[in-house]
Amino acid sequence: MDNNKKDSLFFEGISLFNNREFYDAHESWEELWLEYHLPDKKFIQALIQLTVAYYHLSTGNKKGALSLLNKSLDKMELFSPINRNINVDKIIDSIHLSIDIIRSKEKFNWDIVPKLETYG
Repeated sequence: MDNNKKDSLFFEGISLFNNREFYDAHESWEELWLEYHLPDKKFIQALIQLTVAYYHLSTGNKKGALSLLNKSLDKMELFSPINRNINVDKIIDSIHLSIDIIRSKEKFNWDIVPKLETYG
């Protein structure tokens, strides 16, 4: 197993996500998810679902975004409060906010998309 490649894909996904390059972030994390046996595989899947949800939202597919936000939320809650030195509770809060805004039919506030930061 190539730990450098695993780390590279993970952090590349974070960087792309934080730059709102959701499709490309999904690609990095999906490669990580598919190619490596990870103890927190469901967490990576939750990140992929989160990323694709925001991608759907950016293309106007609110139904798809809501579905994936809910799927991501279910998995994120398994890793609360922190996983991979990321504040998972902060992500969970932003997912709840995103769902509320989409359901309210208000214009989506992209500022609520969390910045993924690793601590430690």
